[in-house]
Amino acid sequence: MPSTDRASRMIATVPPPLPAAAVGLGLRRALLDELDTAPPGDFDFLECAPENWIGLGGMLGERLHTLASRHRLSCHGLSLSLGGTAPLDLDFIDRVGRFLHTHQVALYSEHLSYCSDDGHLYDLLPLPFTEEAVHHTAARIACVQDRLGRRIAVENVSSYLTPHAAMSELEFTCAVVAEADCDLLLDVNNVYVNATNHGFDAAAFIAGLPPERIACLHVAGHYDDAGGLKIDTHGSPVIDPVWALLRQACARFGARPTLLERDFNFPPYAELRQELLQVRRILDSAGAPA
Repeated sequence: MPSTDRASRMIATVPPPLPAAAVGLGLRRALLDELDTAPPGDFDFLECAPENWIGLGGMLGERLHTLASRHRLSCHGLSLSLGGTAPLDLDFIDRVGRFLHTHQVALYSEHLSYCSDDGHLYDLLPLPFTEEAVHHTAARIACVQDRLGRRIAVENVSSYLTPHAAMSELEFTCAVVAEADCDLLLDVNNVYVNATNHGFDAAAFIAGLPPERIACLHVAGHYDDAGGLKIDTHGSPVIDPVWALLRQACARFGARPTLLERDFNFPPYAELRQELLQVRRILDSAGAPA
């Protein structure tokens, strides 16, 4: 746990937040050439998973440094396992902190899930929606924030089963962010996926979230399984119902920095650019929050 002096020094170095109407795109190695040559104004920030870039040197490290010097960065982690039972990896959290400081990262987020159990499971697994899980996960988020000396955001994750539900996903999410005193990264595609898979009202979920906690929004595509299941893949275009949920979120919360996620099956950059323009139109048309 950092001392008060250390935490104060780290807090003082946190860069200002991203502009409310900022449009972002995921920093993926397969897109490096397109990101290097993209016209100014296509996107305002890039988001990367720090695990994929920490300690990376050579040509890839230089390209990251160049992009970070031209565009604001946010970071979306994959391996903290905030809801897990294994001890938090404090050395890794410190390495993340140094990466955030080096690249002046405006926002660091992680997933409201777990991904380790005596080793990394390479998946983001759902948590039980219980009071015990609320207290456990919130305490671990608070520990990460204390260690980093900055607020973090947690993302609502897609899921295909619920281990145990003594409360709704909405109630669980609101309880965790309130107890941890952290922010929320709202993935509207994950809301749509879970609403379909688990049979709840996506619009009601968004309407029930606390506006003051929303730090950023994600939008992405998904896969429709033949059995009716929706699977969060980030490998296809955003569909109209998800665009509609993004509009609803902006109507409720006002404009928030919004990232277009695409992790594989990359189309020509011109197609990604059209989706980025759609994000910008929605943000630009967002008025004051309801």
